[in-house]
Amino acid sequence: MKKLFTLALTTVLFCFSAPVFAQDQPAQQPSAEELEKQKAEREKNAYRLLDQVIDEAQSLRLTENRVRVQINAADMLWDNNPGRARSLFTMAAEGVIELNRTQASTLSRRSEDPNGFVVQAQAAPRNFRSFQLRQELVLAAARHDATLAYQLLATTKPPATIQPTADQRGPRAQINSEENLEQQLLARIAALDPKLAAQNAEQMIEKGQFPRTLPDVINHLRRQDAEAAEKLADKTVKRLQSANLLTHSEASLLVQALLAPGIRQPVAEAAAEPANRRGPALEQSAYVDLLSSVIDAALKATPSAQRGQPNTRRGQVGPGANRQNSGPQPPTDAQIEQSNARRLLAGLQQALPMIDQFLPAKAPLVRQKMTEMGMSISNTGFPRAMAAIQENPTVDALVQEAATAPQQMKSRLYQQAAYKALEEGDTEKARQIANNHLQNNARDAVMRRIDFRELTKKAEGTRLEEVRQAVAQLQSDTQKIDLLLQVANDTRKTDPKLAIQVLDEARQITNRRATRYEHFEQQLKVARAFAAVDAARSFEVLDPGISQLNELLSAAAVLSGFEINMFRDGEMSMQGGNGLTSTINRYGQELAVLARTEFERSETLAGRFQFAEPRIMVRLSIVKGLLGAESAGAPTFRAENVVIRPE
Repeated sequence: MKKLFTLALTTVLFCFSAPVFAQDQPAQQPSAEELEKQKAEREKNAYRLLDQVIDEAQSLRLTENRVRVQINAADMLWDNNPGRARSLFTMAAEGVIELNRTQASTLSRRSEDPNGFVVQAQAAPRNFRSFQLRQELVLAAARHDATLAYQLLATTKPPATIQPTADQRGPRAQINSEENLEQQLLARIAALDPKLAAQNAEQMIEKGQFPRTLPDVINHLRRQDAEAAEKLADKTVKRLQSANLLTHSEASLLVQALLAPGIRQPVAEAAAEPANRRGPALEQSAYVDLLSSVIDAALKATPSAQRGQPNTRRGQVGPGANRQNSGPQPPTDAQIEQSNARRLLAGLQQALPMIDQFLPAKAPLVRQKMTEMGMSISNTGFPRAMAAIQENPTVDALVQEAATAPQQMKSRLYQQAAYKALEEGDTEKARQIANNHLQNNARDAVMRRIDFRELTKKAEGTRLEEVRQAVAQLQSDTQKIDLLLQVANDTRKTDPKLAIQVLDEARQITNRRATRYEHFEQQLKVARAFAAVDAARSFEVLDPGISQLNELLSAAAVLSGFEINMFRDGEMSMQGGNGLTSTINRYGQELAVLARTEFERSETLAGRFQFAEPRIMVRLSIVKGLLGAESAGAPTFRAENVVIRPE
């Protein structure tokens, strides 16, 4: 009997201890085969949901909505089914052409309508929508097939009567929308087919055009054919030197794009540059030659006319002025030349170190002209200060840079240095920087983050009551939520129970009916944080927000034409530009993150949107997230310096 009791006791203890033991073991990493299966399952779900979106989009009445869905669907389908993707791109192009015809018809009635100016005003936003869709279509196709992209560019070109034209309000560099799209396409094609892009760029140069995206073409071509890239760079510089930079605004813009990044480094150093970063395109000799030509042109700048002098160009009536022509007039040739000269001179501010080094004889002339024109030479510190922020320097380097930076940049650099010290765990150094160099809101922000860090440094030793006391000292809900999410992030591995308790505290703050968009954003932050520890609660946080969005969308539909214009012909426009559409997109981003591990629940929650348009938008976001598409748009949530990612 005693042996039986001992055996039974041992069995019971084992049953209770086994789960505890299992919890203490490190999570086993999935094998490569399991990861591949998970990826295949995600793709299967994504393409099934995408088929559903494409079918549902056929019922949309607004042409631009259908076109936008077709573009996104084609972009995501290309790798899996290029034939169907091409068909969708073609259908989207037909939609753009239809919009062009509608706009042309509307504008043709302008002369017949006694209120023609009203017709024109109504057609303007449609014109913009058509151009924007055309741009999205062409650039999306360019990610996959250069030839197809150029075909779509040609077939969807709108009639001259409805093409947006250059703004003639002043002597500024003007590039019409068609040229702008061609230049964007050139840069996109350069990444896909550098040689084709170079060929097209040379043709544009031969025609006297100077696409400002040429630096992208040169850099992409260099990775494939260095010799061809140097030939294109030399040819570009020679053409620019022979052009009149003061009368050719497009040439002056290209010059600035070539000079701003600086001189290309030797091959060994340049090889370390990220492929997607616009780096210097010119070697030293070409750079200096072009810089010299720019200086010669910029030195022709003269100060603007003094205020108070008679001016009949802006509607002021003077001797001989025509009262009927008092509106804005096109700039004169002299005005264009002076505008370009001043722009070139301003661009030389950040090139002063290069001028001092390679063209010392011209440096005093440039500084004298800048002083004459009233330009601050101290502004030359801005590019260097911005570079210091972007290049991930050390804390000491940031402090040194801040000491000599322009006054407007000092606070930002010192703040960046303090945050950098915090990231490295040196709270005392961060506190010293804040106390010695920052004031008011900037100092308060750093000190608040230091307090967050010191509270969460204890991690395991932190108790819920301590967290509540710290939260009670903060004034705004945003600050309270940031602190709670910081604590949850720092304790979710060492003390997951506390992390969930802390997130429940944050949820209580956001568990209310939103009265402004900031409240929706707070709820989304909490939902993202829960995704890392308890996905089920993420869905619980998101669900009420979707219900309220449905109410707001219904109200917007009723008010359409009175207070807001989100709906046309009873259908919501998917184009952004308002808070509701942006909030819907944010819900799509969060569900895209959750769908990687909880696809069915994410799909179900997306279906809770009552209107087809937001439902389609959210489902497209989920598909993009599952496929890892470039435009998926599921940014990592950051609360102060917290980063919370589902694992």
